[in-house]
Amino acid sequence: MHTYKIMDFTRQKYLLVTLVSCMISVTIFLSSCNNDDNDVATYQELKIEDARITKSYHDDKNGTTIFNIEYPSQDPYGNPVTLSGIFAIGDEVTTKHLKGTLLYNRFTINREDQCPSRGNITVVSKLSGINLVTVAADGYGFGSTNDKNQPYCISRANAQASVDALIAVHDILKKNGYTLDDYLFNIGYSQGGQTAIGVVRLCAEKYPDIKITHTIAGGGPYDMAETYRRLVELNTTTMPSTVISSLVAVNEFYNIGAEYSDLFLEPTCDRIEPYLLSKKYSLDVLNKNLTNSQTISDWLTPAMCDFNSDLSKKFIVALEDDNLTKGWTPHGDERIILVQSTIDDSVPVENTEELADFLRDNGLNIITSNSNAKYNPGTVFVYKKNFRN
Repeated sequence: MHTYKIMDFTRQKYLLVTLVSCMISVTIFLSSCNNDDNDVATYQELKIEDARITKSYHDDKNGTTIFNIEYPSQDPYGNPVTLSGIFAIGDEVTTKHLKGTLLYNRFTINREDQCPSRGNITVVSKLSGINLVTVAADGYGFGSTNDKNQPYCISRANAQASVDALIAVHDILKKNGYTLDDYLFNIGYSQGGQTAIGVVRLCAEKYPDIKITHTIAGGGPYDMAETYRRLVELNTTTMPSTVISSLVAVNEFYNIGAEYSDLFLEPTCDRIEPYLLSKKYSLDVLNKNLTNSQTISDWLTPAMCDFNSDLSKKFIVALEDDNLTKGWTPHGDERIILVQSTIDDSVPVENTEELADFLRDNGLNIITSNSNAKYNPGTVFVYKKNFRN
């Protein structure tokens, strides 16, 4: 594994907004200077006929109109389902012409009212105001599918929800007389960073007409099997709820069929349904109440802490199936910015290093903040910088 210089900063939500806003401003300028590098995205073959707006309202504080939508997509098993999300247009847009699209892939949530269509619009509103339409999917398990469990950190399912939301919003806008330039910014942090790279993979595999101008992904668990192994070896995490959520999701959506008692010790085992699956509690509450310890072996069973056990092997096989650092071929003209903290104790930094290795091995140029190389098509920019509150 190569060691790349990684951005070092705390996992604060406002830093995502600040960082991405600055990056979007820069990348729009860069793209406008190199417009011939990007093909116009055509969605004629991808149109969805029955996507619809269900509600609209104005966010006076941020000068943005929010549109709630429902649209056809797929559940984690590949079956048809109606999902929900939002799109936002800033007040600076006074005509029916938009510069392009910003696809925002949300970070980890658990409470049902924290998804975009239920009112959690802070990040989306703050990212609006730059002549783009901002699109955000709730994801399966929230909004219109709130009665279902979420496929937490299963990137294929979450990327499909995001891409289908993108297609649906483009269809809605075009039917309402809007025209869009071809700029498409694909961003996300933490679980959203994983989803953003999942979107890159999905477009490469399934939607070649969707041309992503820039992807900005921060702190994502791109290799969930390695993340599981690394955290168990470290035997500590500041975010127990995310480890528990991912194992619950894999157990359900990969049909492993284990009992919660096979995975978790008490009192965590008895708290999965009333706390985690009820969607009544935010992450800070879950981290305090699902378990009283940040030591993983205090709440994960010995079988799940033993990589040679039959049960652990089943989970590793499932997690490898969704590994973003192998098994696919990125477009050669991708522009990707990767951001992660070197002291991240929730998502090990090896995720970003491994993804950078994979992208390099597939022909993309890796540069850092110390490099004089230009951020041209076919480049992955890996950042290191200190951020402190």
